[in-house]
Amino acid sequence: MGTQEKVSEELLLEEEIVNQNEIVLFNDDVNTFDHVIETLINVCDHTPEQAEQCSLIVHYNGKCTVKTGEYSYLKPRCSKLLDAGLNAEII
Repeated sequence: MGTQEKVSEELLLEEEIVNQNEIVLFNDDVNTFDHVIETLINVCDHTPEQAEQCSLIVHYNGKCTVKTGEYSYLKPRCSKLLDAGLNAEII
């Protein structure tokens, strides 16, 4: 087994061990694009471009993953999204 294959295998094992969750943002008919973008920038540390892209994906597809990580890292962020009137959940 080559060095590259060994490193790839180790990374795959590490990814399986870390339980990754996602915050999924859902579309609604209430919030404006500007509000969603501003909230994603402030709560999820998105760049303006990233926040705009996510807001468009949510609008056209009905949902979008806006942040990934461990549950304990995502829970306070998801709560802030909900407090801002957005429809989100951790999956």
